[in-house]
Amino acid sequence: MLQKKSIEDVDVKGIKILLRADFNVPLEEGKVRDDARIRAVVPTIENLLSRGAALVLASHLGRPKGEAVPGLKMDPVADRLGELLGKPVRKLDRVFGPEVSKAVDEMKSGEILLLENLRFEKGEESNDRDFARQLAEPVDLFVSDAFGTAHRAHASTAGVAEFIPAVAGLLMKKEIEELSRCLENPQRPLTAILGGAKVSDKINVMRRFLQLTDHLLVGGGMANTFLAARGYSLGQSFYEQDLLETAQSIINESEKSGCRLILPDDLVVTRELKPGSESEVMAPQDISGDWKAVDIGPETVKSFGRYISTSAMIIWNGPLGVFETPPFDEGTRLTAREVASSNAYSVVGGGDLVAALEALDLAGKVDFISTGGGATLEFWEGKELPGIKVLQDKT
Repeated sequence: MLQKKSIEDVDVKGIKILLRADFNVPLEEGKVRDDARIRAVVPTIENLLSRGAALVLASHLGRPKGEAVPGLKMDPVADRLGELLGKPVRKLDRVFGPEVSKAVDEMKSGEILLLENLRFEKGEESNDRDFARQLAEPVDLFVSDAFGTAHRAHASTAGVAEFIPAVAGLLMKKEIEELSRCLENPQRPLTAILGGAKVSDKINVMRRFLQLTDHLLVGGGMANTFLAARGYSLGQSFYEQDLLETAQSIINESEKSGCRLILPDDLVVTRELKPGSESEVMAPQDISGDWKAVDIGPETVKSFGRYISTSAMIIWNGPLGVFETPPFDEGTRLTAREVASSNAYSVVGGGDLVAALEALDLAGKVDFISTGGGATLEFWEGKELPGIKVLQDKT
């Protein structure tokens, strides 16, 4: 397991800390619609404040591409964070410069402020060295608690560590521990569930799972590509035509790996993807004409449930149907209930799937929910993430 220093390994009394959080939350009418990512960082914030540190919080919000977009200012985040902490959070209108330097210089132990949206600055995503230096200049220590952006080599996730020591926050530490556990010390039988639209997003993690897991259950739009590779026409269903050979090679690899690759036995199909539209259940070989597959069917739910019920550990990324368009959320919903009620240790990652679990009020019944999407997948692939690489080693 990666042995990285965390805030628990350093004395923070009287020092000023740049805390990189992931406050990339959905907004609605100027307010935070879902505060899960903010709540996830609160334990780190409270720990550091209680130990006498002064905190400068930094995060991105949305994709402003280096421009100051009024609708993506951090003010709603400051308001919600203040409510959660029970104390006001001062928000600055800049990320660096004299105003920021003066505000940080005047901070006392136990105080907190929030910088403006990092991605308003062009130097953030390009990992501009001078921008990273200016971020680091007013503070003594960098704490990374933004696992969701750890796979990005940006100024605020990796670049600042060239200028000041970098350690993990409590959330980052937990992510490393839990995701490493899946790879290095899994309980068996180990079942992986992969969903989502595209095989192209998950080729490498699929190949890793074929070597790691006992069962690999595949649903969502990506299952269509595998079924098409097996020769089914699938009507008007979405699949990746250019990845049929890749899908077939993964099927061939699974037959040699000892991991059972399980594809849908039946699918929910519709002619028009809209809430409440007419739908039927068909076997893959029966889908033709203008029908399109949009969810796993009831027999597939039962099949997946049998593997889930006998598993000791389950790792899951991606919804199994078009979850945002009822009734094509049924496969994800029923499978989530199977996972939540099983005795297996369950680890779930991916923003769409996490949102689905929260909508179903099942998030609390999963053992660990990763805050990463792409970062979780890349960690499971075995890649070295830039935002973790820069953290100081315990040794």
